[in-house]
Amino acid sequence: MNVDPFSGPDSPRVRFGAEMRRLREEAQLSQGAVAARLGCTQTQVSRLEAATRTPSKSDAERLDRLFGAGGGTLFAGLHRRILARPGSPDWFTSWAEEIEPTALVLRSWDPLLVPGLLQTESYARHVFNHAPLITPEEVEERVETRMRRGEILDRGVPPLLLVLADEGVLRRRVGGPEVMREQLGYLLEIAQRPAISIQLVDQQCLSGVLGAFMIAELPNGQPDVIHVDSSTEGQVSVDPIQVTSIWNRYEAIRRWAYPEHMSLKMIEEVRQEWT
Repeated sequence: MNVDPFSGPDSPRVRFGAEMRRLREEAQLSQGAVAARLGCTQTQVSRLEAATRTPSKSDAERLDRLFGAGGGTLFAGLHRRILARPGSPDWFTSWAEEIEPTALVLRSWDPLLVPGLLQTESYARHVFNHAPLITPEEVEERVETRMRRGEILDRGVPPLLLVLADEGVLRRRVGGPEVMREQLGYLLEIAQRPAISIQLVDQQCLSGVLGAFMIAELPNGQPDVIHVDSSTEGQVSVDPIQVTSIWNRYEAIRRWAYPEHMSLKMIEEVRQEWT
């Protein structure tokens, strides 16, 4: 059974209630006054603020009209995240905006490409350009989203990022030599940060051929969350059986990893080959 990974203090529903209460108090409105404007009871307003009631679309729209926060779309955006399901764009937005920014530790495995959090803009653009039937506008939107994800690494206290990547990633041509040199140079640069570790994995390792994944360790005793890639959709779960399975796979892959200093030397050697 899957458990909602957004039921903690940073969940969209909790944030919905917290923002509702904050804006109501700033406007010096009682719960009864807001209830009258929403066309509901004071009890229902109380439950929304306490995150014990799931808001409706009309609740979100009326609150956006009432308070005008976030350009008049704050509550509509939170409502979409509350309803998001695995595989939907909003679900991954929730992973990128709700899970990654709050994680203490992020572990990733990537058998085919440089992990998204460490991709350069040029590398990411070439990756997205090859998606079937994608428009130029969609490419730019996805590139912008990917670059924004990486901003968590520039925070004063970033998450610990532990990267495992198949050594074949270094020679898989994305774009041209210039793009590859820039990308591998960026890996060498960012690997100098104390919160980032990059290890290459011997290509003989078969434990990770089923696909890429990430494991997020969250604060305050919250359960670990996993994101597993597939050719059609990503899946996010805190289901203990699935999480344990991914942890076991991660440890099996890690046994084939080269030491970090050797991995960085390999990256530098291959970077020089891209001429």
